[in-house]
Amino acid sequence: MSSSILDTLVSIFTVAIAGAFPNVPFMKAAVNPTSPKQEKFGDYQCNSSMQIAGILKDAGEKIAPRDVAKKIVDNIPSNDLIKESTIAGPGFINVFICQKYMVNRIGELNNVGVQYDKSKSQGRKVVVDYSSPNIAKEMHVGHLRSTIIGDSIANLFEAYGYNVERINHVGDWGTQFGMLIAHLIDLFPDYDKNVPRISDLQKFYKESKKRFDDDEEFKKRAYENVVKLQSHEPAIHKAWQAICEVSRIEFQKVYDRLQIKGLKEVGESFYQDKMNAVVDQLKKRNLLEFDDGRYIMWAPGIEIPLTVVKTGGGYTYDTSDLAALNYRVHDVKGDILIYVTDMGQELHFRQVFAAASKAGFYDAAKTRIEHAGFGVVLGEDKKKFKTRSGETVRLVDLLDEGVKRANEQLLERGRQEELNEQEMKDAADAVAYGCIKYADLKSNRKNDYVFSFDQMLDIRGNTAAYLLYQLTRIRSVNRKVEGKITEEEIKKVAASGAFDLADPREFKLAKTILRFHEILTQAQRDLLIHPICEWMYELSNAFSQFYDKCYIIEKKDGKEEIKVGRLILASATASVMEAAFKILGIKTLHKIMIGLRLAAARCPLRAATRVPTMSATRTLLARQTVNTVAQRSWGGGTVGVSKLIILFGSLGGMAAFMTLCFTTIGDLMMWVIPALALFCGYFMFGDSNIYRHEQIGEAIFQDIHVLFTLSFLIVVYVYY
Repeated sequence: MSSSILDTLVSIFTVAIAGAFPNVPFMKAAVNPTSPKQEKFGDYQCNSSMQIAGILKDAGEKIAPRDVAKKIVDNIPSNDLIKESTIAGPGFINVFICQKYMVNRIGELNNVGVQYDKSKSQGRKVVVDYSSPNIAKEMHVGHLRSTIIGDSIANLFEAYGYNVERINHVGDWGTQFGMLIAHLIDLFPDYDKNVPRISDLQKFYKESKKRFDDDEEFKKRAYENVVKLQSHEPAIHKAWQAICEVSRIEFQKVYDRLQIKGLKEVGESFYQDKMNAVVDQLKKRNLLEFDDGRYIMWAPGIEIPLTVVKTGGGYTYDTSDLAALNYRVHDVKGDILIYVTDMGQELHFRQVFAAASKAGFYDAAKTRIEHAGFGVVLGEDKKKFKTRSGETVRLVDLLDEGVKRANEQLLERGRQEELNEQEMKDAADAVAYGCIKYADLKSNRKNDYVFSFDQMLDIRGNTAAYLLYQLTRIRSVNRKVEGKITEEEIKKVAASGAFDLADPREFKLAKTILRFHEILTQAQRDLLIHPICEWMYELSNAFSQFYDKCYIIEKKDGKEEIKVGRLILASATASVMEAAFKILGIKTLHKIMIGLRLAAARCPLRAATRVPTMSATRTLLARQTVNTVAQRSWGGGTVGVSKLIILFGSLGGMAAFMTLCFTTIGDLMMWVIPALALFCGYFMFGDSNIYRHEQIGEAIFQDIHVLFTLSFLIVVYVYY
């Protein structure tokens, strides 16, 4: 499975349009998946008919869009993908996918795993600029977004075979290094022999800044150090390198925790000698304008100029970014350049890109250059995320707090009983970092997002905690059939396509699985990661609906029967979910099982193998009746059904007791009706917080105890 159904349909309908209307200029077909609410009208929809009708009308040929649609349908080439195409409304073409095609694709996915179409990426290089912290400063929450988003974008392109170069454009140059070097020399005179032991970079920076503001002699030395650094004086250059090395060590600790790998440091200092060449090129092409002692450059379509050379001859960020872009295109040979920074720099990069194009540094028709901007991180008060003292939140502190909370959550659920010390640490790290990453990535990067540990660690809803649990749950299906069927037998069924998708839930799950590449292609085009997260949540829900109704192991006449096709669907679900987690940079652990334990381990009301015990007809009727009532009353699932069983049983027992106490129906009903109201109120409006996760078995027995106590008290009261 390396290409998407959507891409294949676009190709099919593009050919059909060309065949039906050869005189119409080449047009790529407009095909989109139907929304879940409109699935009865088809799986996909082609909407090109109206546009073609408009083109024909402009050319003097009047034809109704429905007739256009009919001609397109008549010219659809032979294929094994489309089962049926129907025309609706003014000319929409509804497409129904062939079940056999989907079975074959799911079987292929099971046998060979997730494959990527690398035909468009051969020999192409993608340069992703992200993270970019400042030397001698702590990484803060703002760097978290750039690091997480940038790494996911890099992973995405890498999966499709692009040669990805991950660039860390650190802030390692500027006048501030004069004061930092002066402070370093005073505190660590042996800096040239030993790496300075700076435990707190933020404190070190603040101390040097305070001395710079308060001490004139120190300020003078700082300015002298800037000149010496720019002149590459050995001793001062060595001090600068020492400060950079201390910062690198601290940055790497964060990158290791977040599993950020392959990030190559190419900071501002790297481009110092390249800026002279860029300025010379711009002057030769008469693109610079002298303005009040400085040289500026106007970019087309932008009202604010770039300052290329400052008054006094110094360079700016505009200059260094022009030099970096020129280097990445011509020396690194980047075909796609992506800059992942905050939205506050959007105008700056629009200026740089437009100016670079005007200067001939790159051809927009050959090289794709984009700014992937992101919003700020907000606290739960919807204000910029800061500490109580008003300072920027250190990234290390944020990660530590996440691990602490994840560990507490695991302990609350008794995970230490099943995991050893190292596994507990790995689980806490995986949960914390995975949840932090996912909470960011599931939001549209262009928007601000609210940082909340409570929300991101919640096992309900669209969170990494929930999805990681779901993945563990899916993988547990394979463990349940170990020793009952061999891998070779499963692969044989998958290869032959000897299974079907007869149940609507099976078909829906298969269709969601096969949208994997469609979603990733969209993410590559838009440089937006959140659609991947939305699809993962949709996939998880589709699997839950499938798993709750479509038994993988059934018992008939005392014998277990494995539904191999459903087992293959479960395996395919896990494969694409794991592939998606890998792109997001989230580590998966099969032993996490967040929040909920395996059903067989704790709750006797749910069989691990999901074996029906009644005849097919009685089972179906019972399930439909009980689940309907339970769903409407108590949210459905194991909890709702369990409450319903206990309620009916307790009420029946109580009614039997009370019948013995009365001789007339009227007397009996005087007490039965209030009792019914009491019990219904307790079940429908009582506290349901105890019905959570692994506590469900114990909670049911607590309810039984409460019910029988109440029943006994009422009977005694009525009798006497």
